Amino acid sequence: MIADDDPDGDWTAPGVFRCAPGVYRIPLPLPQDGLRAVNVYALPDRDGWTLIDSGWSLAESRELLGAALARLGAGFADVRRFLVTHQHRDHYTQAIALRREFGAEVALGRGEQPGLEEILREDGSPFDAHMTRLRRAGADALVRTILASRPEPGNVSEWELPDRWLDDGAEIAVGDGLLTAVATPGHTRGHVVFADDAAGLLFAGDHVLPRITPSIGFEALPAPSPLASFLSSLHLVRSRKDAALLPAHGPVGMRVHERVDALLAHHADRLDATLTAVGEGRSTAHDVAGALTWTRHERRLPDMDPFNAMLAVLETQAHLEVLVERGAVAHGSQDGVDHYTTS
Repeated sequence: MIADDDPDGDWTAPGVFRCAPGVYRIPLPLPQDGLRAVNVYALPDRDGWTLIDSGWSLAESRELLGAALARLGAGFADVRRFLVTHQHRDHYTQAIALRREFGAEVALGRGEQPGLEEILREDGSPFDAHMTRLRRAGADALVRTILASRPEPGNVSEWELPDRWLDDGAEIAVGDGLLTAVATPGHTRGHVVFADDAAGLLFAGDHVLPRITPSIGFEALPAPSPLASFLSSLHLVRSRKDAALLPAHGPVGMRVHERVDALLAHHADRLDATLTAVGEGRSTAHDVAGALTWTRHERRLPDMDPFNAMLAVLETQAHLEVLVERGAVAHGSQDGVDHYTTS
């Protein structure tokens, strides 16, 4: 059964949901992940199906995707192409696994190339790179906590290079329609969204999410100032014609401009709060993060699990970098730790 999407329903419930004419949302599970699910969008194409994002390469995810395609009268062999918004495993790795078996084309934004090549380096270790960044943020205790319960190293074989790198502005014919790939760096340095301007739709990946703010620059090789890139990308999307928001996490039903305005306001408030914390004498990203509250539940840093505490500290670092660029705070380094003071 294919149901019409209900913005007020449980967006994580498995199934196939019609969210626009010829557009089907397929939520796939993310076990042990606070995001709970990722939305994959299926679009009928002239010789099969095009999927936007793919899910995490997990047995449960594969089974549910296969069942969803069956409801659409298709199978894995009918998926001709994956258009992937960015290289995070919950969006990219199932596309790679299915390509190996069925030969579907995988397309990814060109800006993801440096980060993906970093993941694929034999001597590369994105995990260690995150720990280095935390140490520079003055978060040695958090590093020790993470290392004490360090999970098994990630399976790098889940990643491969795509078949096609998408340049900003690339046009992709899908069925009788046309998608435009719009580069929106910030969440990752090569994130793209896919705009269907004729239908008034934006497949937004993790760039614009309806209920949460996306992490900033959490990747193997972050850009020099990921928050500055993210804010610029938000303004870019805001300058385009408004559209229905089709996000990678969360329900449909919101308009893009409405949510972008809220995200810009959130980061303006967070920059103000960060500056206030520095003015009160907190000089490292870890100390500043400890002065702020996090998530919609306004949790404190000590109350967060180690992974989300890491994201909070790294996001604070990104806000401090923007304040340095704006001349609001000064930056220095001592014993390998970044320190900030009001200018």
